[in-house]
Amino acid sequence: MPTSVLGRSSGRRFRAPSRPAGFTLIEVLVTLVVIGIAVSVVVVSAWPGPRQGLRDEAERLALLLSLAREEAQVRGAPVRLSADAGGYRFLVFSERQWRPLRNDAELRERAWTAPTTWQLRRADGRPDLVFGRDPVDSPFEITLMRGGASVRLAGNGLGRFEVLP
Repeated sequence: MPTSVLGRSSGRRFRAPSRPAGFTLIEVLVTLVVIGIAVSVVVVSAWPGPRQGLRDEAERLALLLSLAREEAQVRGAPVRLSADAGGYRFLVFSERQWRPLRNDAELRERAWTAPTTWQLRRADGRPDLVFGRDPVDSPFEITLMRGGASVRLAGNGLGRFEVLP
């Protein structure tokens, strides 16, 4: 039997105050804040920035330029890239005029995912990008610009197109 401080037996056992099962409001709030911070870090790091989106479009355009070059050689007719802030298209020279490529799933008209400006610089100084029957062309560089970000795409004149770092 337990004894009291004065040496007498009280007959009672000392118990720690019992705590109800579950979580306190403070514990729940702290957990929610930690989860919120973790989710926001994941979303920010996984979400592509404007430069990454522009780079993806430049890589797509590089593949399409390769196809357009091959198309010009197969058709035996020039194929030209035409672009503006809204999108781009490939045209073929037929019956003395430039006409959109019809019924071509790959070289169809495409819209940019956001308004984009572009600038073409060619080694020969020509203002347009035209692929002809010749397998050798003048090297060029296209700069795509959107919202303060820019990406460069280069063609070496021999059929290699790459997005520059």
